[in-house]
Amino acid sequence: MTITIDRISMSIKLKRVYDKQDENDGFRILIDRLWPRGLSKEKTEIDLWQMDIAPSDTLRKWFRHEPEKWKEFKRRYFKELKDKEEFISFIHDKAQKGIVTLLYGAKEEKFNNAVALKEYIETRMKLNNLS
Repeated sequence: MTITIDRISMSIKLKRVYDKQDENDGFRILIDRLWPRGLSKEKTEIDLWQMDIAPSDTLRKWFRHEPEKWKEFKRRYFKELKDKEEFISFIHDKAQKGIVTLLYGAKEEKFNNAVALKEYIETRMKLNNLS
């Protein structure tokens, strides 16, 4: 059981969309609601833009990547994610088959929706494996 959980955790990577793509990225999913500034869709090497899994505009504007709001942001975002089962399952299924890289545009590397989304998916996977 632990091996499966560890494999899932290692199969989901995070990367800033502005960083250069490399061969270890696997399936690349942009998970921001807004297209990143300064990047053209033609030159950005992504496999999927999944804007519907991003935090709502209201939540995104409230949070503003402020570390002191991180815990509450995750609580609210996780609540929103409960209505996005189709997208969560898609990412989970991809991660079981290979590497998935969740791409985000924020400069903040520790407190952003990609970090929260990865945590949500990994927690969900652990719960599913235990039941």
